[in-house]
Amino acid sequence: MGNWDKDESNYSKIKVPGILRQEQPLKEKVSRTIYKLKVQQNKLDSSISRMQHHDRELFNKCVSAQTVKDSARATMYANECAEIRKMASVTLRSQLALEQVALRLETIREFGDIAALMGPVSEVVRSVKTQISGIMPEMSFELDEIGDTLNSMMVEVGEATGQTYNAETSSSEAQKILSEAGTVAEQRIKEKFPDFSSKEFESSKISQFGTEERTQT
Repeated sequence: MGNWDKDESNYSKIKVPGILRQEQPLKEKVSRTIYKLKVQQNKLDSSISRMQHHDRELFNKCVSAQTVKDSARATMYANECAEIRKMASVTLRSQLALEQVALRLETIREFGDIAALMGPVSEVVRSVKTQISGIMPEMSFELDEIGDTLNSMMVEVGEATGQTYNAETSSSEAQKILSEAGTVAEQRIKEKFPDFSSKEFESSKISQFGTEERTQT
C-alpha cells in the first residue's frame, strides 16, 4: 500500500496491495485513532475510580447504619451501591473493549493487514458508544468520530484493493471481543468493590445481634 507509510523502508511489511490517493498516510490515521482510543480509556478509568471511591463511602455508611439497627438507611445505601456497581460494570466493560480495539489497531499498524482485521473494531466501538452513552454522554461524540475514521479507512482500502470484509464474520468477532470484555469486567468488579456478604458487612450484623441480646438481657 503505497500511501501506508511515508517511510519507504516499511513498504515491504504491507500485505495489502494498491495505492490509496489521500493526503494523510493510512498508518498515521491508525496511530491517531489509537491515541484517541487511549484518551477515552483514561477517561473511563478515572470514572471507574470515582465510582469505586463513592461506592466505598456508601458501603461504609451502610455498615454503620446496620450496626446501629437503622435498617431503612442501610437499605437505602445498599440500593445506591447496587446502582453504582451497575454503572461501574458497564464502564469497565467499555474500557476493556476499547483496550482490545486499540490492541487490534496496533497489530494493523505493525503489519498493515487492514482488510482482514479492521471490520470487527468498528462494530465494537459502535457498541461501546451505545452502552456508555447513558453514563458518559460526553463521550459519544469522540466515539462517533473514532467510528467514522475506522469506517473511512475500510472504505479506502476497499476502493483501492477491491477487498471487502465479511460482515457476518466481523459481527461474530466483535461479539466475541465484547463477551470477553464482559467476563473480565465481572471478575474485576468483584475485586474492586466490597461484597455485602464480606466479613466486614457480616461482622456489623453480628455486632448488631450481640447488642440486641445484651439489651434483652
